[in-house]
Amino acid sequence: MSVRRSASRRLLLAALASALAVTAVYTAVHNSAPAAAAATLPPTHAKFDYQIGGPYTPPSGVQVVTRDRTAPIAAGLYNICYVNAFQVQPGEQGQWASDLLLRDAQGNLVIDEDWGEPLLDLRTADKRTRVAAKVNGWIDGCAAKGYKAIEPDNYDSYTRSKNLLTASHAKAYLKLLATHSHSKNLAIAQKNTVELAGDRQSIGLDFAVAEECGEWDECQDYVNAFGNNVIVIEYTDAGRRTACAGFKNTLTIVQRDVAVSTPGSSGYVRKTC
Repeated sequence: MSVRRSASRRLLLAALASALAVTAVYTAVHNSAPAAAAATLPPTHAKFDYQIGGPYTPPSGVQVVTRDRTAPIAAGLYNICYVNAFQVQPGEQGQWASDLLLRDAQGNLVIDEDWGEPLLDLRTADKRTRVAAKVNGWIDGCAAKGYKAIEPDNYDSYTRSKNLLTASHAKAYLKLLATHSHSKNLAIAQKNTVELAGDRQSIGLDFAVAEECGEWDECQDYVNAFGNNVIVIEYTDAGRRTACAGFKNTLTIVQRDVAVSTPGSSGYVRKTC
């Protein structure tokens, strides 16, 4: 801070004293621990591609892309990092401590039968902390690659847990991931699980990724909780038409094939409104 010189020593001393006082205030304010920079949310009503089945050159005009955490980002776009946060990817079971895999009373793994994925055990604070430590390491990797947001999948795994997990377990665990994501200046999505959308603020969720909200007439429920910060992924023509009929001018909407395959694959589908 510069101080204008005065004609007398007396005024000079007074000016210096004033300067020191002002500087002290300035230092106290500006050298205090800064708040984490706000995460940047995906643009709303954007052209989007869902590439969790494998990265490829985004179609012309796409602004936002989601890719698996193992993939590089798409340069120049808003990139969302897909993380299977509540279940274990096929082939990765050996990477987890045995006691962090959910087991029933007979000691058998509890499996998401549709995808062959063991569920993670989130029933105690200690286990949630340990699971979160591993997943937060993946989130760090997403940040290092240049991703801007996290999509933690299978928030609703408690509904497939043979009543061993509860919504409260899921929310407590996801809050750990949200807090860590924000510490890395990453936005974090609620993936599906519309019945818990009302808890988004207490958990710290920034936007929604909603699969088949057109198919199941749930898009408005997500809008009620997240405004227009909703990315919609449909897997049928009917679902896409329904989502587009109600929200084509406000939400981000795409139709993909269930396998989320890459162009050139026999089942590849990508349609928009």
